[in-house]
Amino acid sequence: MTALVLVAFNLRPAVTSVGPVLEELRADLGMSAAVAGLLTSVPALCFAVVGVTAPRLARRFGADPVILAGIAALTAGLAARPLVGGVPLFLLLSGLALAGIALVNVLLPVVVKERFGDRVGAMTGVYSTALNVGATTAAAVTVPTAAGSSDDWRIGLGTWAVLAALSLVPWLALVRRTAAARPTAPAADDTPTGAPTPSVPMSASPTAWALATFFGLQATAAYVIIGWLPQVFRDAGLSAQTAGLLFAVTSLLGVPLSYVLSAAAGRMRSQSGLAALLAVFGLAGYAGLFVAPAGAPWVWAVLLGISNCAFPLALTMIGLRGGDATTVVRLSAFTQSAGYLLSIPGPVIVGTLYDHTGGWRAPLAFLAVLMAAQLVAGWFAGRDRRL
Repeated sequence: MTALVLVAFNLRPAVTSVGPVLEELRADLGMSAAVAGLLTSVPALCFAVVGVTAPRLARRFGADPVILAGIAALTAGLAARPLVGGVPLFLLLSGLALAGIALVNVLLPVVVKERFGDRVGAMTGVYSTALNVGATTAAAVTVPTAAGSSDDWRIGLGTWAVLAALSLVPWLALVRRTAAARPTAPAADDTPTGAPTPSVPMSASPTAWALATFFGLQATAAYVIIGWLPQVFRDAGLSAQTAGLLFAVTSLLGVPLSYVLSAAAGRMRSQSGLAALLAVFGLAGYAGLFVAPAGAPWVWAVLLGISNCAFPLALTMIGLRGGDATTVVRLSAFTQSAGYLLSIPGPVIVGTLYDHTGGWRAPLAFLAVLMAAQLVAGWFAGRDRRL
């Protein structure tokens, strides 16, 4: 469990640590606004493109060694990118770190299925909580860390490489222990569990498509909230400080709720009701922002923060829908890769609508339509089915 929690904690600081020091980073490296915008879209693209390779690598080498390699890539990218003096190399090393995260993202549900098969919901809640804690901590601590080092953004970002390196230690011990217990390496066509390689593609499964759609739509909502919610509140007349605190509420709610929700979902045969309920919270939050964004902003922030807990629910459903670890790794790769690709246009469309209309009603109406679609996809993804 220690190895699982430590690696989960390190899966988001590579992303959430950049925003707070982006202004200083851009000034130092000479990064244009357009490239900075590209930097915000790189995570979803890496998660989609690299994540799809995880099943093949896991079949060849085993899930645990691939996760170890992913952590090593993450650590190397985080350690090296603050040392560079140009934009292209910074982007390349960021891509290396994100590629490592993509592999781990896909394979952690497999680890849970293999080692905690009777507690999939609870253990998914544990690592989802650790992931949220890591993301929130990086967003909050990076600037104070940089300020304590003569306002050097390089120190602020590089600190997270140290914590990533610490997560290598227990995982390396786990890989060695597993290798000692099972000294014969799997053949190239074996799955991590030794079962025959399945031949039916995930793209032929309606349940897999429903889960991928649900995953993509919840990711869209999350990226929009991360990128635009403070601006919504500021445009409504609230101060920058208050807008930041309201955004923090949406993030902090995920820390306790991730565990509670995943644990509850793991005890249910169907998670359709939970998925629909979270979407209803999201619709209510968007409605509040549409009608009176400054009227009850704390209520709207809480509603959207609860709705954002669709992420740990999606991870839990990946583990529950797969009948064994072999199926889970394929389902996880398909769901996350297709889902992250689906999520890329959403924040761009929201920004475009905002630029063209000069307000938030059109973007919020668009987001409400997507949330309604998420409700439908979540209902079908949450049905008691096994692949």
